[in-house]
Amino acid sequence: MPRKTKTLEPGALDGALVIYTDGACLGNPGPGGWGVIMYHGKRTKEMCGGETDTTNNRMEMTAAIKALEAIKPDFEGPVVLFTDSTYVLKGITEWIHGWKKRGWKKSDRKPVVNKDLWQQLDALNSNRNVRWEWVKGHAGDIGNERADELAGQGIPKGAKKAN
Repeated sequence: MPRKTKTLEPGALDGALVIYTDGACLGNPGPGGWGVIMYHGKRTKEMCGGETDTTNNRMEMTAAIKALEAIKPDFEGPVVLFTDSTYVLKGITEWIHGWKKRGWKKSDRKPVVNKDLWQQLDALNSNRNVRWEWVKGHAGDIGNERADELAGQGIPKGAKKAN
């Protein structure tokens, strides 16, 4: 069962599609994986995957993208997406507005890192009623712990940590 948090009012998760996402990487860069667990009512869906040469941030973002892509097109209810990545959370809820105004440049005028994934995530997010929430990683939250396990499972088999 997904947890209730101090930031959510009582009943906020009732009827919502609740998603937990996580990314993992053996080295940074190195082989990485992403994991997603989705709860809606009594139904649960789990997904994972990975890449042989990536970064932890890219896997965190990919998990959120894969989760939002997996939502059925006719689903119109609220979505609550939990991530333990402040990079993803702040990127999609705060920083992205400035990046877009500046033509995908950061405040220091340098190009936004992972622009390709930010653009995908922005497009998916704009088509949904998504409430983004941060959850502390490795702190016993059942959904976050399972997403972390799935991210580990998504790392390509036989992958070795980069030196």
